[in-house]
Amino acid sequence: MSDRSAPVSDPAYIRARAMETLFERLEHLCEGAIAIDRGGRVVYVNEKYVTAIGLSHASEALGRPIEEIIPNSLMRRVAETGEPIILDVMELGGEQLVVTRMPIEDEDGNVIGAIGFVLYDRLEGLKPLLSRVTQLESDLRLARRQLSHARAARFTFADFVGTTPRIAQAKELAVRAARQSVTVLLTGETGTGKEMLAQAIHNASSRAEKPFVSVNAAAIPETLIESEFFGTAPGAYTGADRKGRDGKFRIADGGTLFLDEIGEMPLQLQAKLLRVLQEREIEPLGSDKVSKVDVRVIAATNVDLHRRVSEGAFRADLYYRLNVLSIDLPPLRDCLDDLPEICTRLLDDISASGDYVNARITPSALAALARYGWPGNVRELRNILERALILSDSGRLTGDDFARILTIGAEPRPAAAARPAGIVVPYAEAEAEFEKHTLEQALAASNGQISEAARMLRISRATFYKKLAKFGVASGPAAV
Repeated sequence: MSDRSAPVSDPAYIRARAMETLFERLEHLCEGAIAIDRGGRVVYVNEKYVTAIGLSHASEALGRPIEEIIPNSLMRRVAETGEPIILDVMELGGEQLVVTRMPIEDEDGNVIGAIGFVLYDRLEGLKPLLSRVTQLESDLRLARRQLSHARAARFTFADFVGTTPRIAQAKELAVRAARQSVTVLLTGETGTGKEMLAQAIHNASSRAEKPFVSVNAAAIPETLIESEFFGTAPGAYTGADRKGRDGKFRIADGGTLFLDEIGEMPLQLQAKLLRVLQEREIEPLGSDKVSKVDVRVIAATNVDLHRRVSEGAFRADLYYRLNVLSIDLPPLRDCLDDLPEICTRLLDDISASGDYVNARITPSALAALARYGWPGNVRELRNILERALILSDSGRLTGDDFARILTIGAEPRPAAAARPAGIVVPYAEAEAEFEKHTLEQALAASNGQISEAARMLRISRATFYKKLAKFGVASGPAAV
């Protein structure tokens, strides 16, 4: 019985038609197709592919080795091994092509050749997919590091949000630091994200697969700080572990040691730290043997180390050794343009660790936050956001939610009393009063909507927030 007379319910007929239809449809949709025999000679090329491989007619390719038509082709390998290459990127004529290669079998299952299809002649259409695959691979590598190392760094540069000039400069310097193993000194007020940036540097460096060890120099008792850093030899002192104990430098070997509050380190330990940085070797407490270590040190401080050097509280030689690359992290009050992005990132993080599915922040809430001084910077901001979510019934944070929490500096300043007639004030003072009054008028006219008020005044939202903070203008009870 021929295929034409076979009933449509015949499985063999349907399978044969499916294979033929699949080939015809794939050949029609793809950007090119080429087939070879077991010996690697071209037996078929469709018209679409002829131009791409620089020929005028398909007959010019028939019978020739595939490598003469497509240099470095993998088609021969597929024909010899019978293993398909489902998805690959191939370069041809200066262009990158997405291709698939499959073996051709006879009725008995023997490989008699191979066929390849060009699925896309441009990668632009696949960029979202390739970008997603790259991100998944990056996330997988980070997850593996976190599972394999109890002391793994969690943050990356993506977590250090912000685009204001000082944050952008700090990130740019940190990216440069990640490419090399230089000692880095992070400076800035408490809560500005120094350890987060240190972890990001570690995760972007060649040491990412090794431990990230964090030590707060101010939190370790002075009597134990040397053993904590350099370890102890077996039986070094009464009560010491008989097997000895590794210090933080040994634990961080191959990776990164983050020394927080380095300015509080005792002077006698500073000399030993300087030796480790210079000689790359440690001597455990109670031992007369030294051993090599390979550790990149990132130090952080919220005090002026240069001033402490002049006061004799910090060694000048250690300061210069630590200050190979200095990165200053700005306080939150100087980065109010980044406040919406920072709040969004913090709320995402808080939501992931608690039951705050509908957590979101409104313009009036951002205006209230912009009026606060933030002595604790981003660390304090996170605590305030989490407290507001706990107290909120809806998870939708408004200015009123923070007015109850931020009592210092959050309330609007009292309006100035009217001046008696004939009293002349300095121009700068009069200008400031006019600007403040204009902000209040715009907020009233827009019913507290920050975006609309900024549009009325023809300034950006970021500039509007800054001016609210400058003059202590309340966003009003109607603002949401």
